[in-house]
Amino acid sequence: MRIVIAGGHGRIALRLERLLAARGDRAVGIIRTEEQADDLRAAGAEPVVLDLESAPVRSVAAVLRGADAVVFAAGAGPGSGHARKDAVDRGAAVLFANAAERAGVRRYLAVSAMGADAEHPGDEVFDAYLRAKGAADDDLRFRSGLDWTILRPGALTDEPGSGRVSLGPVTGRGPVPRDDVAAALVRLIDTPATAGLVLELIGGTVPLASAVDALAPGAG
Repeated sequence: MRIVIAGGHGRIALRLERLLAARGDRAVGIIRTEEQADDLRAAGAEPVVLDLESAPVRSVAAVLRGADAVVFAAGAGPGSGHARKDAVDRGAAVLFANAAERAGVRRYLAVSAMGADAEHPGDEVFDAYLRAKGAADDDLRFRSGLDWTILRPGALTDEPGSGRVSLGPVTGRGPVPRDDVAAALVRLIDTPATAGLVLELIGGTVPLASAVDALAPGAG
């Protein structure tokens, strides 16, 4: 499969690219600068330099055309302010979804955030982040041209993945290794019956494959 990942240099995205490359998929990572390209190549992915804050939808669609699935894993990142949270976590997400529809790619996965809500109150940067993610999620829900799944991880850690999770519409708060988030994305890509679901993910006791299959009867 050919899978295109927005935010291809992110810590979840690089893990995802390694997993996809290891099983023989063609992973393509969209990045902002050429300086990030070698890290993607080392992960087994093909880098494409394209700024999702300024690129026209036709340029993004050209990269996505022919993909079997796309993953929005981009974010403004730490140290960014209110404006960039909106520009990347909402604006770029909407652009990426528009481009997927234009390119005819139906399978769309979005890495969101637990607590994302377009009406989230507060004036802090993290409040703006949750509003931006919530607005991007709301945009997806009204798209009939995409088979979307929204994944909302808990507090991200760099601990080794355990392969055991809690996954569902409501899990409660908790940490989750980025390794397990990446592995969950791979399983969700392979499970189109999870389309239309908003899922929370934290560390737990259920094997990841079983957790995904339980949400998509007949998938296992």
